[in-house]
Formats: sequence, C-alpha cells, structure tokens
Amino acid sequence: MTRAEKKETIQELTQILDSSEVLYVADLEGLTANKNNSFRRLCFENDVSLKVVKNTLLSRAMDSSAKDFGELDQVLKGSSTIIYGSQANQPAKLIRTFQKKENKPKFKGAYVYQSIYLGEDKLVELEKLKSKEELLSDVLGLLQAPAINVISALKSGGQNLMGILETISKKEKSN
Repeated sequence: MTRAEKKETIQELTQILDSSEVLYVADLEGLTANKNNSFRRLCFENDVSLKVVKNTLLSRAMDSSAKDFGELDQVLKGSSTIIYGSQANQPAKLIRTFQKKENKPKFKGAYVYQSIYLGEDKLVELEKLKSKEELLSDVLGLLQAPAINVISALKSGGQNLMGILETISKKEKSN
C-alpha cells in the first residue's frame, strides 16, 4: 500500500468514525470464507456496516477524528474489523447471535454514544442497551402516564358524581 493509499484510507476511516455514534471492533479471524460471508450478510440484512481494517490505519484515524476514543485503541491487536450502525445494541445482538453458532467473531471493544466498552464481558451489557427509538417510547410512556391517570380519575369521578346526582333527584321526586 502506497503512502497516498494509506492517507486516503485514513481519511475514509476518519469520516466513518466521525459520522458513527456506534462503533464495534471485533476479530473475525478463524472464520471460513463461507462463515465470514454469512456474518457479512447478517450485518447487511440488519443495516449494519462492516469493514476489515489495518490496526495502524484505524489507530491513526482515531487520532485524527474529532471524537475521543479513549482506550479503544488498546484492543487494536491481531485482526480487526469495525462494525458500525445506527442502533447501539444491534451490532452486539448480531455478534452474540453468530457466536452461538460459531464462537466467533471475538468482541474486542466498542464506542457507543461517547462511552467505551472493552472486553468480551461487556458484550452482554451492550446487547441489553435500548435503541434510541425504545428509549423515546419509554420516555413518552412515562410522560403520558400522569395525564392518562388524571383523565381516567376524572372519568370515574364524573360517573360517581352523576350517580350521586341521580340518586338525590330520585329521592326528591319520591318525597
């Protein structure tokens, strides 16, 4: 690879890093070509991008990025693949699903909304993260709950009041 090609690759990686809020680093080494293609297909079907990278070029791209990747560059040893998408938990789910069948890919680390996760044990934690849509739905539900409670209380209170008024009017008519 020439210097110009390296510079172009670093610029491309920097652009990916700057535009991605969700970035996972994994090791696909040891997967056969068919299994590698199966994992790539799984990623593609779930709107997740995947790119095999050279560690030194990714490290340089991290350095030139506007974001702070903290200790994530420490996991850049051996074979590295970046997996990135728009949902925080989607790459973790895909990796875990594939690991159940193949014991690969090996999760190295992740950058998710300015937080750094290092080590295989963090994959379960990442898988449980809620997507932005799920969080918005939860917040909306929490905001709606008091209003719904007030409305239902008013409805039931109104029915009780109507019942009392009807009873009083019936008593007055009978007297």
